[in-house]
This record gives sequence, structure tokens and C-alpha cells, in this order.
Amino acid sequence: MLKKVICAILSCSMIFSVAGCGTNNNSTNNNSAIESTNETTPVANTKFGKVSGTVKDNVVTYYGVPYGKNPVDDLRWSYPTDPDAWEDVRDCSKEQEIALQMKSTFGDDGTPTVALEGTTDCLNLDIYTKSDSKNLPVIVYVHGGNNQTGTSLEVGGHDLVTKEDVVYVSINYRLGLLGFNPLPAVLDENESGNFGLMDIKKSLEWVRENIAEFGGNPDNITLTGFSAGGRDVMATLISPEFEGLYDKAVVYSGGMTIANLENSQKKVAEIMSPLVIEDGICKTEDEAINYLLQDTDEVTSYLMGLKEDRIISLLSDAGIRMSKFPHLFGDDITLPSTGFENATYVQDVPIIMLTGTDEFSLFTTFDAIYKYFGDEGDSAKKFAIKYGSDFYRIFNTQLSAEKMINNYNSDIYLYEVEYGGENSDNKIGMVGSFHGVFVPMLTDTHGYASFHDYKNDTYQSMSDAFRKYLVNFVNTGNPNGDGLVEWDNWTLDNKNTLLFDGKDGEAFIESSDMYKTNEDIIDEMMADTSVSANLKSVIISQILNGRWFSESIDEYFGNNNGW
Repeated sequence: MLKKVICAILSCSMIFSVAGCGTNNNSTNNNSAIESTNETTPVANTKFGKVSGTVKDNVVTYYGVPYGKNPVDDLRWSYPTDPDAWEDVRDCSKEQEIALQMKSTFGDDGTPTVALEGTTDCLNLDIYTKSDSKNLPVIVYVHGGNNQTGTSLEVGGHDLVTKEDVVYVSINYRLGLLGFNPLPAVLDENESGNFGLMDIKKSLEWVRENIAEFGGNPDNITLTGFSAGGRDVMATLISPEFEGLYDKAVVYSGGMTIANLENSQKKVAEIMSPLVIEDGICKTEDEAINYLLQDTDEVTSYLMGLKEDRIISLLSDAGIRMSKFPHLFGDDITLPSTGFENATYVQDVPIIMLTGTDEFSLFTTFDAIYKYFGDEGDSAKKFAIKYGSDFYRIFNTQLSAEKMINNYNSDIYLYEVEYGGENSDNKIGMVGSFHGVFVPMLTDTHGYASFHDYKNDTYQSMSDAFRKYLVNFVNTGNPNGDGLVEWDNWTLDNKNTLLFDGKDGEAFIESSDMYKTNEDIIDEMMADTSVSANLKSVIISQILNGRWFSESIDEYFGNNNGW
């Protein structure tokens, strides 16, 4: 049963936005232009044509509104372009296909199955609003899934829009090697291989130009993202492509990641080399890699002629290891090659960064390596979860704040969810305060309900407080408000994090100095006697290595980081 529960979490967690609104004759400034063709069919205008949505509980939802043209044929591995205009009202009342990906599903016995699913025609977004919305703050959400998998439906906006005065937009974008490919043969001069990131840019441009027609304020946009989506949001802070496209940011379990361009080109060539051998162009992996690294018309023609399903099928779950699927390339076009160190923050906006206490639990629970540890298997797993989560937790929040603080003028707020963890009165089994524990605060529980009752009074009280902080923030850039525990912005002199938990049916929120360095965690790990020295070495070198958060670990212990 536990395996099925964990698989349900993994499935949820790893799935893990029209120019001329001011000139549209059907709209007026600061007013929603949503109309109805009958009592149940809302219709709104966009630059490219009208769209119809659906209504439930007074929330109007438009699914799959295009912001870009289907990136196929000569548009593959190109920056997104405007969709073709349409004359009739476009039906956006039903959930759309997901972006092409290798999607995991789980059987009744918890056995995972991976299958190709989705479409290339994925440059679209979902909008949640009310028919009478006017000039409300806009939240744009970027889904998680390692930029390999996921969907705009990961965190829907129905519940949030029902309870709060916001307009919510959730976007789809290109994934996997269709969204991120640095090979020279597919790039035009001065073009980046971060196509998925450019899709996010295109969606934000669409939101700026169109969202007034849906009751949103185009001058008050908060960009948010979870996991890979959160890392994408962090990347936009230092990308010249995103200057002026949003006004605030919220990052859920994100952190700072940039991939070295040259290493990424070699790794992507290695990943794609089996196709070259299979097609009889080269005989060995080395020959195939060298072939794919060439910038020639022959290689361009070969890559552009590959079927999308063959390309997407090359990648397996990367397990939060950049070396398994490089993306967010530091190419000095969309992202600086020097990464976040001493970066210029093009988007210097108020930001919230969130983490769970046990962030690593989902990524190690079913690692096959534990079965080889015999009687020490459970101890080894607990050790990996404890210290992996400590590294991951500060990677998501504190380490980012430290890198930003000297070059960032806007306020930075840090937030940690302790609910579900070992020190909480509200424990959630082995996974604790896992990667994605915040999700039911924003949306209905989806698969999360299979392993915990989020409808309990304690979690609901905590959710209510969280939404109040969030709505205050998207309105003003400051999360504080009446009846809430004071949330100080993070500085070098005040390193406080707002901690979220619950006690006795109520939210328990406090501000606390949670500061800890990677070196502190390494010292604690080395002093821990819960596992043998030999087993500890295996965990450090084979389980904790090469992850987003592992740079200091790999350097200290000389681990293989996968590159």
C-alpha cells in the first residue's frame, strides 16, 4: 500500500499567457470584456480571435488558449511565433492535450509504466477568472516536471479564483529535447537552444497584451513556478529576454540552475547518438557524438527530419540531475554563462521562495540501491532523506537569497513548510514535508488525497493563512497584512524564514532563523553514526551525488557528478 501511496505522490509531484486590448472596440480600460453567447458559454476576445470557455461555481475557465503557433516542421527548434488568427469562436471549454512527453502512470500494484503522450501543438495556456473580474492581479504559473514532463493542469486555478480576487493563468511549453536543445546544427546565429524558456517569454507577452480582456491587470503580473517551473522562474531573473515582462515572483521548490553550454552540447549529442547509429549514419557512439556536434547542413537536415516521438522517447526520468537532461543553458544569449554568481538581475522584483522540510524524500524512496543494503536499508534511506533534504531545502531558498542579496534591490521572502515532517504534529508517513507539500494549499488535492487528508482543520487553517500572504503579495509586493504573523524580508542581518505548520486544528506560523551552510550539513552528516562508515560513503557517492543541490558535496568528497 505504501508503494502505491508514494507512486501517487510521484505522479502528482513530477508532472511536476494579444496585443491591442486598449484598441479593441469591445473593451474598456480596467473592465473585463467577457461576454456570453448564452447563459452558460462565456466568450472573450484575444488579439488572434474569440475564445469560449466554461463556467463552474462562478469561475470562468478557458483551456488551451493559443499564445504560439504549433512548433513543427521548420518551426521545430525555433523561437515561438504568433498563432494564426481565427475567425470563428474557438472552443476552449475543455482540457487540452498535454505537451509531448514520456508520461509515467502507475498500476494498482504501484508498478510504473512510461508511455509517449501528448502533442507538439502545446503553446497554449489556461485562464481562470470570474465574469465580473476587473483589473485584478494576475498569477502566471509554470508547471514542474524537470522540463521533461508536466502540464498546465498540475496546479489548476479553480479553487484559488473561487476564494480570492485574482486571475490565474497556467501555461504549457515545449518539453524535453524539443524544448531544450543546444546542438549547433539546429540553431541560427545568435539563437539560444532554450526554446522552452522562450515559450515562457512568449506566454508572458501574450498575458501583458490580452489579460485585460479576462479581467486581469496587465500591469500587475506575478510569475510563479514549481520545481522545474520554479527553476525556470529563477532563470528569468537574470535573462535579458524577460526584462519588464512581470512584476513579482513566487518560486516553489525551485533554486538556481544553469547548465554549461559546451558540456550540455556533448551530453545532448550523447543522448541522441543512438538514433544516428540506428539510422546507419555512424557505427560507434563516439562517431555519432562527433557527427551531431557538427554545424553542417547535413546534420541540420538529419535532425529536422527526425520524428518527434523518437526524440522525446530518448529521455528517461532525470532524477533532479542536470547531467541526465541538460537544460537552461548558459549561452550568453538567453542566460549568462557565468550563471547566478555576481549576476545582473534584469528582473529585480519582490520575490517569495518556498521549500518543504523533506524535499528529497520523493527522489530517493524507491531507489533500487537500498535493496542491496540488507538490514541497513531502512537506516540508509532515512539517512539519505534527512541529509539530502537538508541540502535541497537550503538550495531552494537560503542559498539563492545569499547569491542574490548583494545585487538585488527588491525584497526577498523565504518560507518553509514543516507540516508533515518529523518534528511536526501532522506527520505524513515516510515522505514527510515532501516536494510539493504546498500544492493542496492552492488547488484541489488530486492524487495527493490518496495518502493524506488535506481537508482536516489544521491544514485548511494553514492554507487560509498561506493564501492571505500570497494575495497580499501579488497585490502589493509585500505579503504582510492584518491578522498575520509578521513576515520579515530576508537580509544578511535578519536571516529569518517563515515556518508553516499546524497544531490543535490551527495554523502554527512563526519566524525563525533557519540559517545553515552546506559545510554545517556535511559536518553533521560525517558525525552521524546511524549508518556504518562504508554505507555512508556509498550514500554520499551514489545517491546524493550530481543533484541540483550537490555541488558542494561532490567537490568535498570528489564524487562523480555525472558530467
